[in-house]
Amino acid sequence: MDNISFIINQLAEEREQYFNAVAPPIIQTSNFTFKDFKSLRETFEDEFSGEYIYTKSRNPTVDILRKKIAALQGSEDALVTNSGSSAIFCSILANVKAGDHIISVAKPYSWAARMFEVVLPRFNITHTYVDGRDIQNFVNACQENTTLIYLESPNSWDFQLQDLQAVADFAKPRNITTIIDNSYCSPIYQKPHKFGIDLCLHSATKYIAGHSDTVAGVITGSRERIKKIFDSELSNSGTSISPFNAWLLIRGLRTLEIRLQRISETTVKVVDFLKNHPKIERVIFPFDKDFPQYELAQKQMTGACGLLTIIPKELDYQEIELFSLSLKNFLLAVSWGGHESLIMPKAAGMKPEIYDKTNPEHRMIRLYIGLEDADFLIEDLRNALELI
Repeated sequence: MDNISFIINQLAEEREQYFNAVAPPIIQTSNFTFKDFKSLRETFEDEFSGEYIYTKSRNPTVDILRKKIAALQGSEDALVTNSGSSAIFCSILANVKAGDHIISVAKPYSWAARMFEVVLPRFNITHTYVDGRDIQNFVNACQENTTLIYLESPNSWDFQLQDLQAVADFAKPRNITTIIDNSYCSPIYQKPHKFGIDLCLHSATKYIAGHSDTVAGVITGSRERIKKIFDSELSNSGTSISPFNAWLLIRGLRTLEIRLQRISETTVKVVDFLKNHPKIERVIFPFDKDFPQYELAQKQMTGACGLLTIIPKELDYQEIELFSLSLKNFLLAVSWGGHESLIMPKAAGMKPEIYDKTNPEHRMIRLYIGLEDADFLIEDLRNALELI
C-alpha cells in the first residue's frame, strides 16, 4: 500500500465504531474486561493477536497508529515505543544472544553506541565499527558469530550513506539481521524494506510527531519479527507508548507529507545561500550535487529533509559561540523534525581547550530547517555570519 493520502487520513480509522468522530478517540484505560473465560484464556496465550487485555501490551489508539506507520514504511507490522532509544534497545536485544558479534556503522547515535559499548559487553556480545560507505568493510568485519548489522543511512551529522541493497544481499544468505535507523528520511522519503532491510527504526519524536511535544520511537518489519520483539523485549521492558502520545503521533501524521514538502523546499534555498557565502567552507547535504554519495542518495531516497551541516572557515571557539547565539530565528537545541528551526554546533559538546579550529569536524554546525519562510531564515543567517 503506497497511497499516502489514504494511509494518513483513512487507514485503520473505523469511525462507525466511535460515534463517527473524525478524530479517533484516546482510549485512556489501563485495563480491558472479558465476557468469558475462553476469550481471556486465548488472549493470555497470544496477546499480540488476541483481544485487548492491558495497555502496557496493546491499546486501540496505539493500534491505529501501528497500522498507519507500517503501511507508510511498507512493512507488514509495526511497534511504537516510548522513545527512539527504546526502539533501538528492544530491536537490538531481540536479535542477539550471549557470544554474538555485531557490525555497526561508525559513530552511531549515542544511545546505540552506549548499548554496543556498555550494555551488551556484559553478556559477551562484541561489536565492530566500520565505515559503512564501502560494502567491503562489512564483508571484512564479518565473523562466524556475526548475527546483526546496524545501519544509519543517512546519519545525522555528515549524512554518510550505506548501500542498503548491497548490505541486505550480503546479510540474508548468512542469516544476519539488518537494522536501520531511518529517522533522517522519515517513512516518506526512504523505504529500506524495499531493499531487503529487516527492521527499520525511527525516532518518532522528530518528523512523525512534528510538533516538538512528544517523545516516541517506531520499529517496523515483518509480522514475525515484530511479534518476536512484542512477546519479549517490548512487553518485558514496559516501553510501549501511552494512548495520549499515540494520539499526538496520529495527529502529526496528518500533515507529515506536506510538512516535509515545505521543509525540503526551504532547505534547498538555504543550502544555495550558504554554499555561496564566503565564510562557509563546506555545506553537507545529501541532495546537494557536491555531496560525495549524491548518486546513491538519489537511488535510495526520494527526498531529503531539513537537516544539513555547515563547516565555516576557520573560527575559534568563541566565534562559533557568537554565531550560534546571534541567530534570532534558530533555537540552540538538540533533536530536530519539529516546526522550529534549530542550531547545534559540535563544539558545544567539547571543552574549549579541546577545540581545534583546524579540525573541520570540530567546526561542524548542524542546522535544522523548520516551517519558517526561507527568506526569514536566510536573512537571519546572513546577519549572524556578518558578525564573525
